[in-house]
Amino acid sequence: MTYAIIETGGKQIRVEPGRFYDIELLHHEPEESITIDAVLLVQHDGETTIGQPLVAGATIQGTVMRHFRDRKVLVYKMQPKKKTRKKRGHRQEVTRLMINSISMNGSVIAEATEVPVETPNVAAE
Repeated sequence: MTYAIIETGGKQIRVEPGRFYDIELLHHEPEESITIDAVLLVQHDGETTIGQPLVAGATIQGTVMRHFRDRKVLVYKMQPKKKTRKKRGHRQEVTRLMINSISMNGSVIAEATEVPVETPNVAAE
């Protein structure tokens, strides 16, 4: 199993090719391909490469699927015995990113395999 740990939006995320992840908003259009260079660790065939702080020559190729807003988080502040209450909500802007491949020094070490879409068999009458 090949995976990498990347840093985006101030967070570290473990990513694998062929899966999608919800990360903080990236300012790219949907269906646009992007490259992430902030790779902290790469695991491939039992060999682990750890960066100091980044892995040299490691890149992640991904495709922006869509942008949306995350679930609402309610913030409720209350001061007891003072009749003071504040209720606020927040929805974070999120980008759904599909990981296409993991590359080391220009060569692809792991790539997403496409699952063939089966068409239903329609019996002719």
